[in-house]
Amino acid sequence: MRHLQLVGWLAVAVVLCALAIPWFLWDDARTVAGIPLWLWWHIGWMGLASVVFWLFSRRAWGLGIEPNGTTQTGNVTSGTGTGTDTDTGGDQP
Repeated sequence: MRHLQLVGWLAVAVVLCALAIPWFLWDDARTVAGIPLWLWWHIGWMGLASVVFWLFSRRAWGLGIEPNGTTQTGNVTSGTGTGTDTDTGGDQP
């Protein structure tokens, strides 16, 4: 499952990068509200990229980097005081 998720996020990243610059609109002289159409594409695409990055940061941060699918919060117990808490370093929330 994690491999499929990694491949999916990589495909999304490649598409976002490939279409971020609208090469296919550079020779187009159309304007919308006085702004070139290619600039509107770029503005909209950056908005979409922001939403995708937000989703990635919430769902898959550390994918392909963290061993065995654990994250920092996955390594820290609930703080029951049993001495089994793992110190992952850095500031804790």
